[in-house]
Amino acid sequence: MSNNDIMKKLRVAMKFTDDDIIKVLELANFRITKTELGAIFRADDHPNFKPCGDQILRNFLNGLIVYKRGPMPDKRAPKPEGENKRSKPDGK
Repeated sequence: MSNNDIMKKLRVAMKFTDDDIIKVLELANFRITKTELGAIFRADDHPNFKPCGDQILRNFLNGLIVYKRGPMPDKRAPKPEGENKRSKPDGK
């Protein structure tokens, strides 16, 4: 199964339009035009067909995670007071 087939199946399963896919890709900081995206969804024998590269699929999947779960919290942000302290087994 090619990356193009995976993108087509995900588009149908998620009921995404081209605009939705572009927004999901932007969540992964990846920009693509509607024309480039349309070329990915064309039939293999069409003259304007473009194979979907690994980078596009990877960024779409990463953007889909952000779309469904929300942005990943910053691990460098300081934790609230008391979360970093470990309690000792003897209670001291």
